[in-house]
Amino acid sequence: MLSASLKKSARRGFTLIEIMIVVLIIGILLAIAVPNFVKARESSRAKACVGNLKQIDAAKEQFAMDGKKATGATVGTGDIYGSDKYIKTAPVCPSGGTYTENAVGTAPTCNIVSPAPNQHSL
Repeated sequence: MLSASLKKSARRGFTLIEIMIVVLIIGILLAIAVPNFVKARESSRAKACVGNLKQIDAAKEQFAMDGKKATGATVGTGDIYGSDKYIKTAPVCPSGGTYTENAVGTAPTCNIVSPAPNQHSL
């Protein structure tokens, strides 16, 4: 009777091989998932940046229409950003870049994100 209880207690838990297999499976899953998460995060940042550029361009065009500015007129940050302007606060690039408003009729740019090759204008 004593040997039967010893066999039961010796059988509890996982063997080293079982633990190693579980760790291996988790490692394979992480090797597949992590690059996809990084790629999705970068794609999300790029889309947010392009959205900010579209917002800046729309504010610039509204400024030009309201002020009867011609194509090529300069646009300063004080012209479109502010509590009483077209954009309340200046958008911040999610990738850490800086936006350049450019002149009226010229698309704004970011020093990090560039538009897709098939995208001619914002």
